[in-house]
Amino acid sequence: MRSEDVAHYLLNTPEFFEEHIDVLAQISLPHPHGGRTISLSERQLLTLREKNKVLEKKLHDLMTFAKENDALQHKVHEFTTSLFAARDLATLQEMIPHLLRDIFAVPHTVLNLWQVSPPSMEVLVFTDAQPQPVCLHQAAHETASWFGESAAQLHSFAYLPLHAGSISVGLLVLASEDQQRFYPEMGTVFLQRISEAVSSALHPYLDH
Repeated sequence: MRSEDVAHYLLNTPEFFEEHIDVLAQISLPHPHGGRTISLSERQLLTLREKNKVLEKKLHDLMTFAKENDALQHKVHEFTTSLFAARDLATLQEMIPHLLRDIFAVPHTVLNLWQVSPPSMEVLVFTDAQPQPVCLHQAAHETASWFGESAAQLHSFAYLPLHAGSISVGLLVLASEDQQRFYPEMGTVFLQRISEAVSSALHPYLDH
């Protein structure tokens, strides 16, 4: 008889142990960590404890994730409200990199607006092709040169397209020496919110 047949029989015949209650007391199983045998009830208790540990770990991870999300939401809100302090385009262009550094600890940022510094065709096509922020481990086209002497030390990039309606008006680039700060598979919800906040703040000062 196969072990699968025994398992199937016991699962479908719950009255078996009621009729043979003494069998339960006689069953002994190897301890999961070796060294001795234990009763069936002890083995069940150990299994429940192990499952509880897994559930506790999942709960802890969920709580940590929730706290991190709350902290990020607070930072995005702080960033967005701070943009209202600007009264002209020059001030806004100066403020944005400082806010990203102070609030999000991103030391390397470049804000490139098309009406101030027209992009190359490659950068324009790249920006227009991005409906939302994109993260890369390599700089796109010539954008590494935008960071000057720091470019050689940068190993991850977040590209935030800036729009006025359906038209791109610029590109905000965040970069880091840490390869895992921005990576292709990461979520971009908060980057998208930053992109939208910057686009909205810039809108009154751009040519239309």
